[in-house]
Amino acid sequence: MAVLTTKHGKERVIARPLQAALGLIVTVDDTIDTDLLGTFTGEVDRDGTPREVAVRKARLGMVARGIPLGLASEGSFGPHPLIPFLAANFEILAFVDDDIGITVVESFCSEATNFGHVVARTLDDLAGFLPRAKFPSHALILRPGDGLVPLFKGVANGDTLAQAFRCCAEASADGTVHVETDMRAHLNPTRRATIRRVAFRLARRLATLCAACSSPGWGQVGVERGLPCRTCGTPTEMCFHEVWGCVRCDRLERQPRRDRRQFAEEGECPYCNP
Repeated sequence: MAVLTTKHGKERVIARPLQAALGLIVTVDDTIDTDLLGTFTGEVDRDGTPREVAVRKARLGMVARGIPLGLASEGSFGPHPLIPFLAANFEILAFVDDDIGITVVESFCSEATNFGHVVARTLDDLAGFLPRAKFPSHALILRPGDGLVPLFKGVANGDTLAQAFRCCAEASADGTVHVETDMRAHLNPTRRATIRRVAFRLARRLATLCAACSSPGWGQVGVERGLPCRTCGTPTEMCFHEVWGCVRCDRLERQPRRDRRQFAEEGECPYCNP
């Protein structure tokens, strides 16, 4: 049995893949205020990398429940690393096993996200933004355009949106309202789908044993960049080889990209497309 530390309903998409692949029963500890480790809205800054915070969060649940297996996830949002004009959701899912002394962290970057924001003066200004934000199936966050408070989270229907908008506009020195997508998992089905994909990746990785020490968790631990340009041969910043390794011993292997791609295109080359 492993404890998942979450207050945002992530067990709905994490528990089943791990049970199906590994027979691992996932229980939830929702007594821990995970917002103390960082919030999307800036009231609490995240202290550390997403990986560090996910592992720390998992250990909080393990201590609270007194069991040696823990899980936690952490999400980040911003420009896609390869397509900067697209928004991306980067998810981390950490598994800690103190019985055998391993920590396995799996990740996934998805451009399938509604992440975005807009500054508006009237509700009519939101006409183009709301469909992109997938409102009302996906919630919103509102605050004055020039400040953090009052702050309205989890806005998921038209009446609440109108009330929150009016309150924020009245509190704003310039009358503007900052409206953004609420990226917390229990209020964002698109993000939950990405977390589910990470859960399947973690399940497959935990089911893969290291050939040297038989520890679970053999999988990709890094990349070797330098995929050559098809036209000029210049090394690019794109992945050339994947680096696979064990989380318990020092075994490492260079492997071809899983998509078997051998060249970058001109548009991805710093020489052909400076």
